[in-house]
Amino acid sequence: MKLTYRREEDLKLRNMSLVSLTTDFGDLYPAAMKAVILGINPEVQIVDVTHSIRQAEIREGAFALYSLVPYFPPKTVHVGIVDPGVGTSRRALAIKAGKTGQEQYFVGPDNGLLIPAARRLGEMEIYKITNRDFMLKSGISATFHGRDIFAPVGAHLSGGLEIEKVGPKISDFVDLDFGNFGIDGPFLIGEVIFADSFGNVITNIPEDVILKFSAFGSQVEVNGRQAPFVQTYGFAGQEEPLILIGSHGFLEIAVNGGNAALKFGLKNGDRVAIKII
Repeated sequence: MKLTYRREEDLKLRNMSLVSLTTDFGDLYPAAMKAVILGINPEVQIVDVTHSIRQAEIREGAFALYSLVPYFPPKTVHVGIVDPGVGTSRRALAIKAGKTGQEQYFVGPDNGLLIPAARRLGEMEIYKITNRDFMLKSGISATFHGRDIFAPVGAHLSGGLEIEKVGPKISDFVDLDFGNFGIDGPFLIGEVIFADSFGNVITNIPEDVILKFSAFGSQVEVNGRQAPFVQTYGFAGQEEPLILIGSHGFLEIAVNGGNAALKFGLKNGDRVAIKII
C-alpha cells in the first residue's frame, strides 16, 4: 500500500502544473495575482521568479525570464509583467514556445518583455489575448492587468486551455533583444543588461565572444580598470574586481565580496569597454 501511495504521489508531482511570476510589483500586488490564479486552478504550483525588477525596466525583466526558462519543465506558464503601458492601446499576449512536446507558455504585455525568453526555447506562436471568457469575471481595471487579464489567462493555460482560444494569432509583436555588442581594435564593446542583488554586473557580451579573445587567467581592463578574467569569484583577492562568464552565459563584472555596480558606477544600459591586455 505504501508503494502504491508513493507512486500515486510521484505521478501527481510529475503532472503538477507550474506558473511562474516575474514582475516589478514589489509587495502586496503579487498576492492578488496569486489569489486569482489559485481561484481558477487550485492545484497549480506558483514560483516567484522575482518581484524586484526595477520599475518599468523591461529589459531587466526580460533578462530575468531569459536566464531561467531553460530550467523549467514543459507546460510551465510564465506570467511576466513589467508594464509601463498598462491601460493604453498596447496589446496583451500569450505565447507558446519550444519544441513539440516541450513547449512552455508566456503571458504578459506586448512590449518585448517575453520575447527573448520565448525565443530562447525555439519556435514561437504568439496570440493576442481578446477572449474575455478567460479574464477576471468581476471586471478589468485600467491599471492592474496583471490581476485582471494576465493572471487569469495564465491560470487557464496552466489548467490545459488551448492557447488558440485566447484570441487571434499575430506576427507583428514588439520585439526586444539585449542590444548590440561589437569589437573595436583591442576592445569588446557592450552594455549592461542586468545588475543582480549582489551588485554583479551582467553585460550583453556572450561567452563565445570573450573566449575568442581572452583565456582564463589573463588580465583585461574594464572601463580602464584592470581585472583578471577568471572562472569564479574566489580566484580574485578579497574586494578585488574580476570578470567571468556567469551561469547565464554572458560576460559578468564582479567584485569578490563586494559590489561591482557601485565600484564601477554601472547601471542598466551603460556602455562597457573590455580591453584585452
